[in-house]
Amino acid sequence: MKTRTLGKELIVSAIGLGCMGFAHAYGAPSDEAEAVRVIRQAADRGCTFFDTAECYIGQRPDGTTTYNETVVGQALKGIRDKVVIATKCGVRHENRQLVLDSRPEAIRRSVEGSLNRLGTDYIDLYYQHRIDPKVAPEEVAGIMSDLIREGKIRAWGISETGEEYLRRAHAVCPVTAVQNRYSMMARHYEGLFPVLEALGVGFVAFSPLANGLLSGAYGKDSAFTAEDYRAAMPQFAPEAYEANRALLRLVSETAQAHNATPAQLSIAWILAKKPYIVPIPGSRKPERIAENMGAAEVKLTPDEVAALDDALENMRMSAVFGGSPVKE
Repeated sequence: MKTRTLGKELIVSAIGLGCMGFAHAYGAPSDEAEAVRVIRQAADRGCTFFDTAECYIGQRPDGTTTYNETVVGQALKGIRDKVVIATKCGVRHENRQLVLDSRPEAIRRSVEGSLNRLGTDYIDLYYQHRIDPKVAPEEVAGIMSDLIREGKIRAWGISETGEEYLRRAHAVCPVTAVQNRYSMMARHYEGLFPVLEALGVGFVAFSPLANGLLSGAYGKDSAFTAEDYRAAMPQFAPEAYEANRALLRLVSETAQAHNATPAQLSIAWILAKKPYIVPIPGSRKPERIAENMGAAEVKLTPDEVAALDDALENMRMSAVFGGSPVKE
């Protein structure tokens, strides 16, 4: 697996693994032993970048709880020095709404909990999961600087940030990466690219397949359980299939021309956009993870990327899930 560098020196595999789905948002959590096996298998295939969060928690039908960080930590035990673990603080889920808390004392409690669940004495990349309007970016950056100095985290980042907040935070403690939603269906952060280049900040792209739609694995008859967040996502509504027909055809036909799958083409497009972007597609199926990692071998020329961009800009498509609402 090829590597990329986030910020000044955090070297990761060109494609990471978003581990959320093993415990949260996509129906019942995976069997923990199976999840450990699948995550470790991804590492054996060359993935070195694993993304989780303290709020990725799932409830099983029998009432037991799965903590995603615990599963990730168990999977990477014994190879800790060979991988990069990213986790997040500042958010908890309540009835599918986000409750935000980025106060320094809350972040300090969170990092200790994450270290314990992950079974490690340091976190490679620690994100503020969402911007808390009640806490200034300088205050968040200040506690992150303290945690770096104490050796509890190696680097820090911000998820779903814009330019002003990033610049203010970066001025206090250099930000290694932003983690923002980015895919062929969600391109609103492309205007941030020049800022990232000026500051030397990496970009971690989450939901690179628009929650799986761009994989081509779902159609108008696809159904999800009520516990699965995709049941309420606009891109999976029955009427969205027709709205996205041209998009899915473009992805499929371009993928065929490159002997690739639609998922691989969608990820390869992201990789081709900028050398500092690292997509983190999520899956709990070994065959899908292997497929996604294979996207690193799909090469798009600048002209092909420009042609895809032009087509996307002039194409009808449905709305796409933009994240859970914040609780007032």
